[in-house]
Amino acid sequence: MKLLLTRHPKRDVTEGTCSGRPAVPPERADLAGLPGRLRRRWRSGAHPPPRAVYSSPLQRCATVAGALAGDVWPHPTFDERIAEMHFGHWEGRLWAELPREEIAAWRADIAHHVPPGGESLSQMAQRAHAFAQELTARHPEDPDCEIVLMTHVGIIQTLPRMLLGEPLRGFAGNPIDYGSITRLVLRDGRFERDGTNMTP
Repeated sequence: MKLLLTRHPKRDVTEGTCSGRPAVPPERADLAGLPGRLRRRWRSGAHPPPRAVYSSPLQRCATVAGALAGDVWPHPTFDERIAEMHFGHWEGRLWAELPREEIAAWRADIAHHVPPGGESLSQMAQRAHAFAQELTARHPEDPDCEIVLMTHVGIIQTLPRMLLGEPLRGFAGNPIDYGSITRLVLRDGRFERDGTNMTP
């Protein structure tokens, strides 16, 4: 099984805004290009149609997942467990304007510290991991089976580490471009990285 973690288009939001869970739409220019690139990937004949598509229910993911439904891939199943991290009271505020003591406490223990009213990075990673474990049981191992996850940078940076048994420390070391695909392959019951941050 090939798990394709696909990041949504750019968000239509002021630069520097903390926006994990708000209903932020995708930026029009970026949205105009991403579905076309994904459509060409599967229409080229080089890849079989995805066996299934799972999407975060947040607007910036759901818009793309729905745009390709019934065309090059199946209708998506929406799952809260692959939504972006919940930043609680920080949501919708500029990072530069957040209380310095709160940001300092978060950075000191970024994996486990819980932003006021939100969730920790570890909590987000654990829910995504539970989703992936359920997914592998739902789709028996098949080397040619592609499963698409339309999701967010936080999930894409942490889920591979959870599946590969790696620590969350250093999770943000690899930049994840908007609209890129990070691919994991299940072989002999174990996930392996198979290229990262590919452009469709």
